[in-house]
Amino acid sequence: MAVVRKIKLKDDPILRKKAKPVTKFGDPLLEQLVDDMFETMYAAPGVGLAAPQIGVSERVLVADCGEEYGPPVALINPKVIHEEGTQIGVEGCLSLPNLYGDVERAEFVIVKAQDVKGKSIKIEAHGLLSRCFQHEIDHLNGILFIDKATNLREMTLEELRQERSESAASLG
Repeated sequence: MAVVRKIKLKDDPILRKKAKPVTKFGDPLLEQLVDDMFETMYAAPGVGLAAPQIGVSERVLVADCGEEYGPPVALINPKVIHEEGTQIGVEGCLSLPNLYGDVERAEFVIVKAQDVKGKSIKIEAHGLLSRCFQHEIDHLNGILFIDKATNLREMTLEELRQERSESAASLG
């Protein structure tokens, strides 16, 4: 049974450490970690979560950016092997609640990783999913989005949604 775990906040030292590669696959503990990570991400709510954010220094991330980006995915030992283009977008982080900033990321990436059984996989991602993968892989390397962000600001999620709808309306 999946459990919602406590999310580590910005001052926790684990968030600044490079996570260790996973070497043991087909392990019930790894599968439990992934299940707990999904449960925690959905409860937060968020679209991605890296294992260090729940206090586990292992190279594991989960992501679910919605149906248009495909099914929810767990990546073990992920690495960006190709990137193209650029996009600038607002990011936040479950470990840095109510803090948002503009971050430049690749528009398109190919990520090589393993699934929970150890099988090698490659995923092509664009837009939000590309941004999510890059953000979470940064976590696995001890990098926080605030290290790359400009225009950092503190606001609630509701204020962010209002800002986005106003900027979308001004574009029309």
